Amino acid sequence: MDELDFSGKRILVVGGSSGIGNGVAHGFRERGAEVHVWGTRGTAADYAGVEGSDLTGLAYAQVDVGDRAQIAAAEAFADGLDVLVLCQGTVVYRRGEFEPEGWDRVIAVNLDSLMACATRFKAPLAARQGVIIIVSSVSGFTSNRGNPAYAASKAGAVSLTKTLGEAWAPEGIRVVGLAPGLVDTKLTKVTTEHPGRLEGALRSIPLGRMGTPKDMAGAALFLASPLAAYVVGQTLIVDGGLSL
Repeated sequence: MDELDFSGKRILVVGGSSGIGNGVAHGFRERGAEVHVWGTRGTAADYAGVEGSDLTGLAYAQVDVGDRAQIAAAEAFADGLDVLVLCQGTVVYRRGEFEPEGWDRVIAVNLDSLMACATRFKAPLAARQGVIIIVSSVSGFTSNRGNPAYAASKAGAVSLTKTLGEAWAPEGIRVVGLAPGLVDTKLTKVTTEHPGRLEGALRSIPLGRMGTPKDMAGAALFLASPLAAYVVGQTLIVDGGLSL
């Protein structure tokens, strides 16, 4: 038996239209899964040519998770869901998160929507003894200068993973977490597009390189697989040693 074979499994990756989520989505697709992704643009075609986005072989739906009504109106997967990956995320730079509008938007997307999505799909996940993977960040374990809402939301995601893991394990839903470090995506352009900042960041990573969406996909596949069957409520840090 290949524990990393997801043939016949149905996966939903929220935030799977680009970046880490897109890499995770293709990781599951390449191992036989039926993969659905949510994004914010109208159609899959709207991502054509967008860096970090490849919707080939993925079922796409437009859902703004910052709006609870859109989550409630989305497809329910009433006949079962095997893995729910919550990889949605946003950030506001230039100290925008110190203002109410920036704070509210980041908390809505990065934290509130996690609970909304988890409860929305609790029943179909329970029907298949499924797995929820909550993607947070190493920022959930430390400060993040200039981004208080981002750091607070990611710390909340780590705590939510523990609490839902404990609460839902008796019902057959295994909740686990994944905390990426510095990964080359559109959210990290503030670092990657500035050579000085990038050089300093790489010096702080023992492996000497940034992570990739594929690196995160490998961790997600492990967490969703029978190999991690006894892992509940824990968040796996995948950062090349950045947080050591």
